[in-house]
Amino acid sequence: MTTFYLAENGAPVDVDLHQLVIAGWAGRVQAAIDEHIEELKEIGVTPPSETPLFYRVAANQLTVAPEIQVLGEQTSGEVEVVLIGTDQGTLVSIGSDHTDREAEAWSVAHSKQVCAKPVGAQTWRLEQVIDHWDELQMASYATIDGEEQLYQEGPVTGLLHPTELLRSFGLDKPELVSGQAMLCGTLPVIGELRPADAFRVVLKDPVTGLELQHRYAIKTLPVIA
Repeated sequence: MTTFYLAENGAPVDVDLHQLVIAGWAGRVQAAIDEHIEELKEIGVTPPSETPLFYRVAANQLTVAPEIQVLGEQTSGEVEVVLIGTDQGTLVSIGSDHTDREAEAWSVAHSKQVCAKPVGAQTWRLEQVIDHWDELQMASYATIDGEEQLYQEGPVTGLLHPTELLRSFGLDKPELVSGQAMLCGTLPVIGELRPADAFRVVLKDPVTGLELQHRYAIKTLPVIA
């Protein structure tokens, strides 16, 4: 059981998560998706069979803990809006599709499974923001050698609107079933992919002036042969 909290009043919402989905290649502009696919092909990443593509990940990989453990030095986070199906409707949080970049070169699906997916416990109701969804802004910050650096920043408009994303997933309205969670796509990295000691993700709503954020530390375990 995972407990989230409604930012509006602090009320807890318990969710028995049974399905975790990572929406990949979820951009709105196909030309930009195609360009990114070509870039990744050059470093050995196999192109997706279709776009968007919905990767299944073990539900217990979602965590609201303040620290994750990873194997080896070649992992990094990426900010993503998270939708969470509950018996009180679909909630919105902010999280990170933390990924093993070495594994990504030979299997994107496997790289998604290798690392935990940190998600903030504070949430909004989707119905509170869906009418002005395209006003939302995402950002991430990587702490490297003790200094926090801006890592990603931009509007959600580069990614599929929840209505369209969930329609592609096979749902006819923007509501997840209770127990489902979906990470909804990410933004380009400023500079290059790089590991960090900690990662902070932020979702801002300029209309209300509110924001969600989550920070997690990354503990690297040694690779023993």
